[in-house]
Amino acid sequence: MATSKLVVIAAFSKTDEGELVPAFEPRLVDTEERAIREARLMASHYAGVLAWSRDADPALGDYGPPSILFQAGEIPEIE
Repeated sequence: MATSKLVVIAAFSKTDEGELVPAFEPRLVDTEERAIREARLMASHYAGVLAWSRDADPALGDYGPPSILFQAGEIPEIE
């Protein structure tokens, strides 16, 4: 099976105590360009927004390192 690419957008809000929490479940999108475009649009609405991608072969459980496509505001560290 060929390796595919996971492209994900995540956004974060802050609690009243200032803790970063996911604003919604990470969203898979079809292209890196779309992820960047959508993340830019969301950036003014959340404490932090991140669009990233990684090569993946889910059948084998192999995942490459994440590559950040767009980042704005505060985000937690990603694995």
